[in-house]
Amino acid sequence: MTATAAATATRAISWFEIPALDFHRAVRFYEAALDAPLRREVFGGVPMAVFASDEEATGGAIVHNPRDMRPSVTGDGVTIYLNAEPTLQTTLDRIEPAGGKLDGSIVELPNDIGYIAFFIDTEGNRIGLHARHLR
Repeated sequence: MTATAAATATRAISWFEIPALDFHRAVRFYEAALDAPLRREVFGGVPMAVFASDEEATGGAIVHNPRDMRPSVTGDGVTIYLNAEPTLQTTLDRIEPAGGKLDGSIVELPNDIGYIAFFIDTEGNRIGLHARHLR
């Protein structure tokens, strides 16, 4: 990592999602286990229960989207989004030269949250990227 990249990176993980088949049961479990309320929202028709975090912290949610996300003991259940700042496209441009493969298209999130995209790493893991700006 260059000195400039190290100076601008604030955290390695930007967002995470934990899939749940029984959304209400999962939310109750996490609220009880963590002794903290989760904020229920719907993004793109998908129910989510968002973990509380301040602006500087990594955020995440319980997600009920059984068509696209299922819990799994084989490692394909949890999606981790890595921080792609300063722009998503800059990071995406480095994926294939480094040996990875882009997976799908860029998605613009609502409410000026930013952009996400996915890639398959050299080991076969599907990882998400997030940045506030596309370019």
